[in-house]
Amino acid sequence: MLRISFLYPISTVENINMEMIYPLFVLVLLTFAVGFSVGASRLLSIKKGHVDPRYYRLMSGYDAPEYVQKFSRNFSNLLEVPILFYFLVLLIIVLQVKSALLVELAWTFVILRIVHSLIHLTYNNSRHRMVSFALSGTVLLIMWIELFNIVS
Repeated sequence: MLRISFLYPISTVENINMEMIYPLFVLVLLTFAVGFSVGASRLLSIKKGHVDPRYYRLMSGYDAPEYVQKFSRNFSNLLEVPILFYFLVLLIIVLQVKSALLVELAWTFVILRIVHSLIHLTYNNSRHRMVSFALSGTVLLIMWIELFNIVS
């Protein structure tokens, strides 16, 4: 019988792969950092007079500066594909899967997402960004296949 691990305190759950929490936590921190940067860039754009404050009411009618758009788009990126990573990690924990390979792949995915964000928020070369995005997506797919192989 499958015991739903998240209903119990972590310290009482036996054989849970807690190492998966660390890359997940790093990705969550990155998401919060970019999210706070979105807010800061919007305030800065208003303060510097780069955009009319009315733009932020409905996000239309005016053009936001490129730096605001980059932060906003990167934040959106961090809420798209990584959702599959968060769900995968939850499954790994709930199913109490122990796999060094999955932990290594999780770190690889997170590092590639950090690289993607750094490229996007700095020099923004679309080819470099696409490579990091494609590699991270491939790693995530491999993780899902590995989980399926383990549980089936």
